[in-house]
Amino acid sequence: MLFQDVISRWPMILNGVGLTIVLSFVAIGLGLVLATLMSALRSLAGSWAGYVVDAYVELMRNTPFLVQLFMIFFGLPQLGIRMNGIEASLLAMTLNLAAYATEIIRAGVDSIHKSQIEAGLALALSRRQVFQYVILQPAFARVWPALSSQFVLMMLASSICSFVSVQELSGTAAIIEADTFRSFETYIVVTGVYLVLALSLKLALNWLGRKIFPQVSGLARLSDAHGEAA
Repeated sequence: MLFQDVISRWPMILNGVGLTIVLSFVAIGLGLVLATLMSALRSLAGSWAGYVVDAYVELMRNTPFLVQLFMIFFGLPQLGIRMNGIEASLLAMTLNLAAYATEIIRAGVDSIHKSQIEAGLALALSRRQVFQYVILQPAFARVWPALSSQFVLMMLASSICSFVSVQELSGTAAIIEADTFRSFETYIVVTGVYLVLALSLKLALNWLGRKIFPQVSGLARLSDAHGEAA
């Protein structure tokens, strides 16, 4: 096994890592915003909005990510909407992540005790204020570990974007393999890089959750205790 043939191409590997990180972070940011908006729409708008959100979530969660990516990259041009590989990948990753994140946030929203919502309304808060301060923040605190896991999975799923000629880490690995004919060595190195990326992202998200939600997490635990006592 001649790993030097692979490692000597470290600039290509770093470029692939950089694109993987950019794709993942942009998709995570946009997907989380979209998921939050859909959760608000489901809670604040009428039942028709909930049906639309549910239909979208079921569509994205019950079809393969590769098919969604191909539909955007190869299908939309038939409608006159053309995107390059990176644009199509970002859109597919964002839409896919938003669907899963919406369901995760829904679980957090459903966990909020009814008495907290009634207390917020009794204090003359608007429905929007109740959703933002009484429901959404504690819900995020409770489901942050699940959201973090989904973010890591989305980062790993970015490897599928190599099928539309995006030279992220997996796409770069395919090029190195073709150049060196060192399949095993190439993918051993890439596996190690993905492992480092996934663990680093997980640690960063755990740290971020502790920084953002310390007080809200305490409120969530108190709410759980109140619900059990009731």
